[in-house]
Amino acid sequence: MKNLKLFLISFKKGFLSLNRFITKITNCILLSIVYFFGIGLTSIIAKIFKKHFLKLKKSKNTKTYWINLDLKKKSIEDYYRQF
Repeated sequence: MKNLKLFLISFKKGFLSLNRFITKITNCILLSIVYFFGIGLTSIIAKIFKKHFLKLKKSKNTKTYWINLDLKKKSIEDYYRQF
């Protein structure tokens, strides 16, 4: 009876370690797929359409990256179509 109990405890520990290993592999594969299809395709499509999500280039005439909004000069419709 003692041997059977020891066997079952060892069997349980073995399956738990196998479970952790399979979980790590599965998560790595799934996260890689999500990253490459989600981020990668978005990046490729943005480059094809020349879309820049961040304005990192500043013109030589300006000293700062700050964009003055002038809220009173624009109409409300312009704010609904910002991008």
